[in-house]
Amino acid sequence: MTEKQDFGRRGEALALAFYKENKYTILEKNWQSNHLEVDIIAKNEEYIVFCEVRTRSGNVLVEPLASVTPQKQRNLIHAANHYVLKHRITLEVRFDVIAIILNGEDHTLEHIPFAFMPKW
Repeated sequence: MTEKQDFGRRGEALALAFYKENKYTILEKNWQSNHLEVDIIAKNEEYIVFCEVRTRSGNVLVEPLASVTPQKQRNLIHAANHYVLKHRITLEVRFDVIAIILNGEDHTLEHIPFAFMPKW
């Protein structure tokens, strides 16, 4: 595993812990549909959540949320649609972003529920 991949996995582990602490059930991590990937798929009583995790170092130049481009959003929406149809999900869909800034062993985590919505 490369250093960059390890860095990203650390962020994803923190995001998973956040969802678990907040009583979400983790359904999938790093779920793939063809060439598309969703970092975390979780659910609670109201929503199925498709989450993009953005991990950056403390000297970040681009805010993590800004790095979720319109194309990335379209890809997540497409993957989520495939997942919902495949698994016959009836819960309302929500797209979250979890932004994590790592500073050595310290971190900050920002959870952004409803980070974007599909445009039909």
